[in-house]
Amino acid sequence: MTLTATQRSTLPGRHLWQAPEFTLAVIAVAGFAALAVATGGNLLSAGTLGAFFRFLAVPIVIGLSQMVVLAVGQMNLSVGALTGFCAMAAAWLMLEAGLPAPLAVLAALLLGLLVGVTNGFLVVLTRINGFIVTLATMTIIQGLRYGVNGPDTFQGYSPGLRAFGRASILGLPAVFLVALAVAALVALFFSRTVPGRHLLASGGSPFAARLSGISNDRSLIVAHGLSGLLAGVAAVLTVAASGSVNATIGDDLLLPSFAAPIIGGVALTGGMVSVTGTLLAAFLVRLVDVMQAQFGINPRWVDLIIGAVVLGAVLLGTVRSKLQERSD
Repeated sequence: MTLTATQRSTLPGRHLWQAPEFTLAVIAVAGFAALAVATGGNLLSAGTLGAFFRFLAVPIVIGLSQMVVLAVGQMNLSVGALTGFCAMAAAWLMLEAGLPAPLAVLAALLLGLLVGVTNGFLVVLTRINGFIVTLATMTIIQGLRYGVNGPDTFQGYSPGLRAFGRASILGLPAVFLVALAVAALVALFFSRTVPGRHLLASGGSPFAARLSGISNDRSLIVAHGLSGLLAGVAAVLTVAASGSVNATIGDDLLLPSFAAPIIGGVALTGGMVSVTGTLLAAFLVRLVDVMQAQFGINPRWVDLIIGAVVLGAVLLGTVRSKLQERSD
């Protein structure tokens, strides 16, 4: 599902195979099939397949967290650190404060929302780009995350929450289904709600949005707040699926948070989102991770590949935008 401020993707005459999501879907299916063959069918075993989708949940949600900020032409460098901080906070509340899991989960979500709204207010009040603001808050959050429990690991928290992280429904991990449900809600937010449409309008053309009576400042705050809330959701899924958390949680999420929406077709300039594209791109990044684990590839090479693909996607998006402007 791709949405723009002008809804170009829904114009008559646009064929399914012309959509970027169709290309991503073909690559995803081909890549999965190739990896299944290369692993001698091991990828298709129940345990491996379950682990694949279980650990796909967080990259999906973290990609959506970055996507909603990109929709207004901003970036959020703090999504990874915030996810780790919320995860550490939830574990601390269960183990040290003695709160039941539902309250700890709610607190993690509210913490993510609060930090996200704070990011938005700082962007609006200072008129500094979100890249710089969230770079600063990322550094602050990293310090706070370490301060929760130092280098030690939280484990042995809520058996029910950990059981949920291992549970499956109709053969699919419960955390993965939660991630899909979150993606569906994000898609509905942008396609069916006024605030979602306002975000796209502000990202597509702030000047035109302001002339239409839309508050661009409110859009920035809503986008950063929603991004923080989704980081909180990713933290809860991390706590449930991993069974233990420490101060390093979230350090490896920044690149995937950009890779999923950018490879999925989301423009850095704002005004466009693609929930389906983000899901498929997160799937592809997860395939690369599995390939690295299966064949013992140096993780640095994996980062190089993903980074190169992201750069290529940005360049391709720039060329596509220029060609679209000429055709218009």
